Amino acid sequence: MSLPATLFKSLVRIKRDLKEDIDAVFNRDPAARNSLEVILTYPGIHALILHRGAHCLWQNEQKLAARVISYGSRIITGIEIHPAAKIGRRFFIDHGMGIVIGETAEIGNDVTLYHGVTLGGVSWNNGKRHPTLEDGVIVGAGAKVLGPFTVGKGAKIGSNAVVVKAVPAGATMVGSAARMISEHHDEKGNPITTKVNDAKQQEKVAQAAASKDTVTDEKATTHTARETTFQAYGIDPMSQDPVAEAFAKMLEHIQQSENRLDQLQSAMCKIDPNFCKKEYDKLCLEDLDVIGRSDMAAAGTEQK
Repeated sequence: MSLPATLFKSLVRIKRDLKEDIDAVFNRDPAARNSLEVILTYPGIHALILHRGAHCLWQNEQKLAARVISYGSRIITGIEIHPAAKIGRRFFIDHGMGIVIGETAEIGNDVTLYHGVTLGGVSWNNGKRHPTLEDGVIVGAGAKVLGPFTVGKGAKIGSNAVVVKAVPAGATMVGSAARMISEHHDEKGNPITTKVNDAKQQEKVAQAAASKDTVTDEKATTHTARETTFQAYGIDPMSQDPVAEAFAKMLEHIQQSENRLDQLQSAMCKIDPNFCKKEYDKLCLEDLDVIGRSDMAAAGTEQK
């Protein structure tokens, strides 16, 4: 193939990629107003354009020139991408400051990274050291994904999460070390199965299943909208912190235990009336209130 034809094909490909990058910004950033503004003022676009040039040089054994371009991109944009990193189409970097993408990192199509994200390694050995992000992954601000594992398609990693193991497709990871948030999987990604042994429990499960079949179209539409809506910073506002859920379950169990103790106390009082004179301290809401009512009242007075 002649040089002019090769150059023309390269220009066509560059134009196509740039258009896709700009469209990705408009689809995922409501602050974007026009194409000229995106091209001139979005560091993620600048870093991506410079990386494509550096990556091409790296593949053609011009590694010093590739590292120089990568270093210049880091100075200009605050985003460090190793020239050997493989990046797919419609990659979107929001804000971008402080992002680090390692040498053996691989990023699929339609991936979104926020500022402060690190795709790093935990080994000094040669070979694969950095993570692979499959299509549609969202990584929230400040998250660290460390190691040569795969983050599955459509997975979301919450802000400041530290992920050091493989993430199943569609999972949401939060915390440090990151834990999975899912109604149907445990923290290791294994499906949760409920064993029903009692006949009454089986009947209740059957009734619950029947009631689920009568769910209205409105709820189904809401659920679908929640799944398809872009979740900024990699977390769903409707999801609960697993640590908070654990504490809530503990408090519920304590309350049930107190109710049982009250029943036992009533039964013992019938046998021994003197037993009722011995009271035990019960758990109350004020004991769990981190901010006292007086502090809240004082804060309200200051606001007024």
